[in-house]
Amino acid sequence: MTSSLRHDIRRGAALMLAATALFTLMSAMVKELGGRIPFVEVMFFRNALAIPVVMAIALRRARRPGEVAALLRTRRFPGHLLRACTGTLAMASSFFALTVLPLAEQTALTYTTPLFVTVLSIPFLGERVGIHRWSAVLVGFAGILVIALGKGAFQGGAPMPPLVQLGVVVAVLHGVFSAGTTLLVRQLSATESSATIVLWQSLLMTAFTAAILPFVWVAPGRGDVLLILGIGLVGGVAQVMLTEAHASAQVSALGPYSYSSILWSVALGWAIWGEAPTLTMLLGAALIVAAGLYILHRELVLARRRRGQAPP
Repeated sequence: MTSSLRHDIRRGAALMLAATALFTLMSAMVKELGGRIPFVEVMFFRNALAIPVVMAIALRRARRPGEVAALLRTRRFPGHLLRACTGTLAMASSFFALTVLPLAEQTALTYTTPLFVTVLSIPFLGERVGIHRWSAVLVGFAGILVIALGKGAFQGGAPMPPLVQLGVVVAVLHGVFSAGTTLLVRQLSATESSATIVLWQSLLMTAFTAAILPFVWVAPGRGDVLLILGIGLVGGVAQVMLTEAHASAQVSALGPYSYSSILWSVALGWAIWGEAPTLTMLLGAALIVAAGLYILHRELVLARRRRGQAPP
C-alpha cells in the first residue's frame, strides 16, 4: 500500500462508513437468528469464522511466513487472557441485547463505551478527569435514562417487561465490558503489536465459546446456516475494511463516522421488523452520541496540550 493511501482521510472515511454499515448488517443478521439459535452459538461461529480473516491480515503484513508464528509469542499472556474475557463478555452482552431490543435502541446503548472508558480510566490508568468530560459522561447517562424511559422503565401503569428490562441493563453492560477491553488494549499495545493482540483475541474468544457450545447447541436449519455464514463473511469483510480505514487515517479523525451505525440501524430495524424509531429513542441516542463526540474532542484537546508541553 502506498503512503498516499495510508494518509488519505477521504479513503479512511469511506472505508469507515462502509465497515460501519456492514457491522450493522451483521447485527441485523444476529438479531434475526436470535429467536432460533442461542446467542452463544452465534458467537462461536462469529469468532471462529473471523480467524481466517485475521490470519489473512497477518500474512499480508508479515514480510516472511515465519513471522506469523512469531506474532503469537508473548510475555503477557495473562493480559491477553483478561482482554479476551472482557471481549467475550462484551460480545455476549451485545448479542443477547439484540435478541430482546429493537436494533436501533441496542445500537444506541452500546455506544456508551466512551462514557465508561472515561470513568474507568480514573482507577485503572490514574487519569484526571475534568469538568468537561464529567459533564459529557452525565449527558450520556441521561441519554440512557431517556431510552429506558421510552421503554416504560419509570411508568407505574405500563412497566417495562422483565426481559426487555434485562436487555437494557445488559446493553449498558456491553459499554462497561467494552471499555475494559479498550483500556486493556491500551496497556497491551505498549509492548505488543496490534496483530498479536487481535490474533490472541480471536483464538481465545473462539476457545471460550467452544467450551460452552456443547451445552447450548441447537442444530441450525438451512436458512440459519446461510445467515451464520453471512455473519462470518460480512463481519470478516467489515473487519478488513475497518483495519484498512485505520491504516488510512488517524483513529481520532475517523471516530465520528462510526456513529453512522445509528442511521443504518434505524433504517434496517424499520425495514425488516417494522421498528419505527420513537422520539425518546432518537433523543436518547442523540445525547449518547453527543457525549461520545465531546469526550473525543476533549481527548484531542488534551493530547495537543501534552504535545505542546513535551520537551523537544
